[in-house]
Amino acid sequence: MTGQAGSTLTAAAEVAESALLGGRVRLRQPVKGYRAGMDAALLAAAVDAKPGERLIEAGCGAGAVLMQVAARRPGVFLIGLERDLTATGLARENAALNGVDDRTTIVSGDVAQGFRALDQPTFDWAISNPPFFDDPGALRAPGPGKMGAWMADDGLKAWTGFLLKAVREGGKIVVIHRADRLADLLALLGDKAGSFAIRPIQPYADQPAKRVMVQAIKTGKAPLRLLPPLVLHDRTDAKHSPEAEAILRGEAALPF
Repeated sequence: MTGQAGSTLTAAAEVAESALLGGRVRLRQPVKGYRAGMDAALLAAAVDAKPGERLIEAGCGAGAVLMQVAARRPGVFLIGLERDLTATGLARENAALNGVDDRTTIVSGDVAQGFRALDQPTFDWAISNPPFFDDPGALRAPGPGKMGAWMADDGLKAWTGFLLKAVREGGKIVVIHRADRLADLLALLGDKAGSFAIRPIQPYADQPAKRVMVQAIKTGKAPLRLLPPLVLHDRTDAKHSPEAEAILRGEAALPF
């Protein structure tokens, strides 16, 4: 997710390093404020890009998704767009830390400026975990470090519009978002994309989905597919379901 424009670099004492994908990825991110978690892991697991393909992430934050994609998909070239200066600095550090800075570029910029502002050719993949809210009255105000990650200043339409412009014809768009915005996602992406595949993400098997993952293909015409849900937790003492744990450890993907 993107953050606030004009932030200053976080002091070293406020940054901590985490291990992802069973230790295959090292990620430095702020101790306070927005921290990447399950959504980032799921988004990365849904990318089945091939060597030589190009992927852009809108709102890449500190690079949690990009670093996991890099570990899962060798040979894929990655670009992350991020407007928060703290996050862009950390994303570049993380690319170097994981030895993938030769195929990873972090660009400082804003989704609201549109894809053309990047002066890049279109990509094979365009992915995002957009801010979940675009109405400040819809939730209690988050802390300053999380405001940009939770609030889409220009609305969901700006994010879907960017993704549609960023991907080539026949290229894939993947988004993870709130389940109650599914209709909006389909309507906004459906202007220029199709062949939708939807995977609900449920906290428990007997509870409604709180997240959805949507894949769309630009100019795709195939019928919509509703895939089996991923259930994150069961009623045992384990923190995650076996399926979710395998994804978090990098032992399984989440294909469409």
